[in-house]
Amino acid sequence: MTPKSVPRVTIADLGAWLLKGNADQADLAGRFAAEPHVTQWCVQPSYRTRLMRAGQPVVFWASGSRRRDLAYGIWGCGQLTGPARQDPADGRWKASLELTIAPPTAWVSRQVIRADAALADLEVLRQPQAANPSFLTAAQFTVVRRYLSG
Repeated sequence: MTPKSVPRVTIADLGAWLLKGNADQADLAGRFAAEPHVTQWCVQPSYRTRLMRAGQPVVFWASGSRRRDLAYGIWGCGQLTGPARQDPADGRWKASLELTIAPPTAWVSRQVIRADAALADLEVLRQPQAANPSFLTAAQFTVVRRYLSG
């Protein structure tokens, strides 16, 4: 008998949810330059989506291959406005949020994140292909907020 795996994310240590978008597969920089306000993002149903609640912080992470001249990494911050739900129109699961993508000069690059010993073990760096949502611990989110406040 295989022991049941223990979820890595708990409400007790959740700092923020981290939602990813691939800036190589879609022109996210162009999209967010035109409209930086984000009200929903796709997620995969899991025990994590069942933990999502209104008011919890959320961070947007732009991923990519490093082939483009973009500062992949943290592009914005906001909060959830409700639990993740399946959209009846298209059947996809989406997180409802109020998030603003920062101007490119305020993006926190992946290189900066990797260089910070307190953030070098972020799940998004260890498992970049994992499905949304990822997460930051409370301690990691405290460090990220310092970067975001400039």
